[in-house]
Amino acid sequence: MTNLTSITTKTTIIFLMFSLNLFVNIESLRLEIESGSTRCISEEIKRNAMTVGTYNVISPIEDQPLPPSHRIAARVTSPRGNDYHYKDGVESGNFSFTAGDTGNYMTCFWAPKHYPITKISIEFEWKTGINTRDWHNIAQKGHIDFNSKRLISTI
Repeated sequence: MTNLTSITTKTTIIFLMFSLNLFVNIESLRLEIESGSTRCISEEIKRNAMTVGTYNVISPIEDQPLPPSHRIAARVTSPRGNDYHYKDGVESGNFSFTAGDTGNYMTCFWAPKHYPITKISIEFEWKTGINTRDWHNIAQKGHIDFNSKRLISTI
């Protein structure tokens, strides 16, 4: 009887983990751009879905402040070309919005040209998911706590 309970519990946990992944998509990566260039990332987002993003320039020398050459610009645009976020000359930033349309939303990072050419590393995390029209139903079903681990990949 104990083995059956253990198997049922494990199956329930696996099912819940899979179900939660259907609601939230988390993309986290580290990308590198050269000064004077641009890198863009797009994400398919459904209408009324909540989106949150953060980005940080990583110092080329650990525990040292960023040099002036490591400031970037960031822009997030909708499928129709509307700006949802724009910052220039920053080391980090964040954005959040509810998608007005279904489609590809694009985040672009670019750095001013410097001589000599400088490589800039950016850590970027983009979370999309829960439909904002469902907040009332989610609150009624109980408290849900999403703890995401940051996954880093290099592009």
